[in-house]
Parts: sequence; C-alpha cells; structure tokens
Amino acid sequence: MTQREMPALVVRGRTFAWGARTYIMGILNITPDSFSGDGLWRDGETAVAQALQQAQTFLQSGADILDVGGESTRPGAQPVDAVTERERVVPVIAALRARYDAPISIDSWKAEVVAAALDAGADIINDVWGLRLPDGGWNTALARLAAERGAPMILMHNRRARAGSGAIGGHYPAVHYDDLLGEIIADLRASVQVALDHGVSAERIIIDPGIGFGKTPAQNVELLRRLSELRALGYPILLGTSRKSFIGLALGGAPPHERVEGTAATVALGIAAGADIVRVHDVAVMARVARVADAIVRPGAWEQMTGQG
Repeated sequence: MTQREMPALVVRGRTFAWGARTYIMGILNITPDSFSGDGLWRDGETAVAQALQQAQTFLQSGADILDVGGESTRPGAQPVDAVTERERVVPVIAALRARYDAPISIDSWKAEVVAAALDAGADIINDVWGLRLPDGGWNTALARLAAERGAPMILMHNRRARAGSGAIGGHYPAVHYDDLLGEIIADLRASVQVALDHGVSAERIIIDPGIGFGKTPAQNVELLRRLSELRALGYPILLGTSRKSFIGLALGGAPPHERVEGTAATVALGIAAGADIVRVHDVAVMARVARVADAIVRPGAWEQMTGQG
C-alpha cells in the first residue's frame, strides 16, 4: 500500500484526505522555556487566556489542528514530571474544547498525561519518542491507550544524544548514524509495528521524521533533501521544521524569531517531497506558503483553487 492509497482520516468531523492538500498544525507551547520564545506558561489562568487567544488567531489563519504541549522538547531541556505537565495542559485543552471544534493533539509521550488530555477533549496523540521509553523499552501503555481510545497517533523518530548550545541555541552537535535514512526508516517501521501490534489501526498512524531531534544540523539538512524516501513506508508524513536551529545556522546565526523565511523554504520543499502536515509557529504565513506549494505540486490543486485549467 502506498501513501496515496491510505484512506482519509476523520477527526471530530474533519476529513484529512491525504494528498489533496497540506494540513496545518499550529503549535501551542504551554511551557516557560520553549526554544522559540513563544511559551505561554506563567500561571494556569494566564496560560488558558493566552492559549485561547492564540488558538483563535491560528484557526482564523488556516490551522487545521491545534497542538498542545506542556514539556519543552528543545535540546537540553529539563524533563517535567507527569503531574506538572498534566496541570499545564489539561485546563488549556478543556478550555479550547469548550470554545472550538477543531481537532486538538496532545504533544506528550506520558500515558497518564495523554489519558487526561484525551479526557479533557484532545483527539490526537503526538508522541515525540515514537512509542519508545527513556530506558529504551517500548511504551506499551501509550500504544494500548491509543488503541482503546481510537486516537490517531503521530509517531516521531528520535534518538537520545548529547545536546549542545551555542549562537543558534540548543542542538545536537554529534550524533552517529551509519545510514541516516536507512536507520530512520527502520526505526519508524519498528514504531509503527508496535502500534499495530497493540491494536492501533493503520489508517490512524502518521509518521514524523523528527527534524531537530537526535540529529545534527547537517543530518537535518540531509533528511530534508531525502524526505521523499519516507513515502515508501506508506503513511502520511508530518514535518516539523519551524524555527529550528539548523535554519538559524543556514542564516548566519539568526535567532528563532528571524527564521520565518527559512522555515517557509523548508515547508515548501517538504511539501514537494511529500509532507502532508506541517507543524508550525507562524500559522498565517505558512498556510499561505502551503497553499501556493500545493497549487504547484498537487494534481488538480491549481484548478480547484482558481477555477482555471
């Protein structure tokens, strides 16, 4: 089965027809230490109010999914315990669900946090560890939870490595791969198999190559160059490049808030290579980038958008 033969995914009445267009995931960081400087956490009441306002802007600007996370995943970030993470995300998700009907994803690998988020109204599980645990074992509790709840899962490739810091912010300066794409594909295939073995339906699985996670800046660039190779796995692809450190490096050390144009380049090229969802901070800009990229690379998109042959 190829990626374009995958059936559409329906989430909260919204149809994600893979290949028809690019879908936009807007990032809501309920953290005090986001690398991009957009963390909303100060206290619970403030975070809810700011998240509601940001979500409204995102949805008006073209977001299809709201992605809520309560633990920073930037290189070198300090881990957050499940209780703290739950206290950050659950009130925000409950407030978002009460006001908006858009699909919400919970960006967490902790089963207890995910369960509480789903109870509060989240729909999709965004697992940045691809069903792996800190000790290297498999996160069977999360796989079983996804199957029991019928929740779609985003399985991201990741690899533990020593984080470094510098002018471009946190990054991974030295990560060894004998075969970068071969190992990423093999690891993603293993993660998918664990999900399937625990009852997650194939049509509810999305893969993410993990740009910026357990990869050097040069490896991120190679992965983007060869992104189309992931289509062989036969699952929709989510791409998360927004404001990441390799873009800052390519721009001569630009800080996160000056990486919008660089992010736009990665989004357009990623769509051309087969990305189905892009996870971004700058929703309005990237939705427009995606629309034009779709018009160029997706069969029939130009005609549908413009009414011109």
